[in-house]
Amino acid sequence: MTWSMASEHLQFLIAGYVLGNLDPDEAAEFEQLLIDQPAIATEVDRMQKALELSSASPEIPPPAHLRSAILAAQTPHTASAPRSLPRRSFGWNRAMNVAAAVAIVALGINNYRLRQALQVSQTETRRLAPLVYALQATQSGNAASATVEIDPNRLEAVLTVQNLPPLPPGKVYALWTVVKQYAPVTRDTKNAILTEVFNVDAQGTITQSIAVPSVYRSANLVSNVAVTIEDAAAPQNHQGKPVMLANL
Repeated sequence: MTWSMASEHLQFLIAGYVLGNLDPDEAAEFEQLLIDQPAIATEVDRMQKALELSSASPEIPPPAHLRSAILAAQTPHTASAPRSLPRRSFGWNRAMNVAAAVAIVALGINNYRLRQALQVSQTETRRLAPLVYALQATQSGNAASATVEIDPNRLEAVLTVQNLPPLPPGKVYALWTVVKQYAPVTRDTKNAILTEVFNVDAQGTITQSIAVPSVYRSANLVSNVAVTIEDAAAPQNHQGKPVMLANL
């Protein structure tokens, strides 16, 4: 039989339905499945019967000759209180069977949820893998280069620059995150987010830790990373042209 959803998830819903421990959303989902796919009811019935069998084993009467012998053996003790230990023992065994059946189904549900959580965690880890942007000078013959190594989980990065000419007083380098038109973030008229302001030493180098905007958690929204020269008093005005761009 073929169903339209993953068999493991369907078994989880059926088991939860039989045990009566589905949450409201899961119950609504399962009820809709029963409407759309009536064949699922057969599997529900099968699981219910399995649970019933585990909790109510049929009593098997003894052969006639054994029954007579048992009754004869009990005759001298008719005045005594009836012995109910065997029946209590049977009731205890039945309760143990029910508990075992419920525990097995519950364990299966817990394992399913753990696997789902692990899959989500693994997906999240892959989605937030480190990002590295390599920048090169826009002017030919300029040996300047830079890398921005980003940890999207912490929204932190390490900026490393080499061979970038030192600037005169009153000027700074500005690092920009350029985003796509549809990115749901605040940006300037050039679709850029001011990410960091920095200067280099006499050798044209710098290495420093910086904070980065949350857009890097959805790297597909980033269209480029750029460096411009801006006025130190108002770098956010974004007046300069790119002197370095990432090779995206």
